[in-house]
Amino acid sequence: MRKRPWPLGEVYRLLEPGPVVLLTTARGGKANVMALSWQTMLDFEPPLVALVLGDRDWSYGLLRATRECAINVPTAELARAVVGAGNCSGRDVDKFARFGLTPAPASVVRAPLIAECCASLEARVVDARLARRYGLFVVEVVAAWADARAAHPRTLHHRGRGVFMVAGREIRLPSKMR
Repeated sequence: MRKRPWPLGEVYRLLEPGPVVLLTTARGGKANVMALSWQTMLDFEPPLVALVLGDRDWSYGLLRATRECAINVPTAELARAVVGAGNCSGRDVDKFARFGLTPAPASVVRAPLIAECCASLEARVVDARLARRYGLFVVEVVAAWADARAAHPRTLHHRGRGVFMVAGREIRLPSKMR
């Protein structure tokens, strides 16, 4: 295999984490949704997830203020809504209305779930010490919902610069993990 130098500013394209999600927040009766591709599992029980948001994002301020959110997992069928939600600000736009997303009530948090997504995780911030410096929030998932019909969802994975990969074929290999 031949490797060539890679631009440091594009390292993220090599390591991009899991699927793009739609993060919802709510405050003062107004809900927001943002596309987010910078998240990763940190622990299993309780389920902890690291989220990285830019401090210029409206959702960053909402998450800091309310300390709760919903992490919604869209499938490839929602790609246009995901990209649209990622290319405008909820300060100016009702993204639910503009992109045809249906807010659904959550059971524990005030942030809405997105009905069209194959899974939704209700979460509360448990650590924001690195939020000011790195935009990193650690959230604990306090309720989880998944569509049983979507056993192998075709999720979107952001590769940078408007390029996405769609999860596809699964393979099974021997593993001692359950």
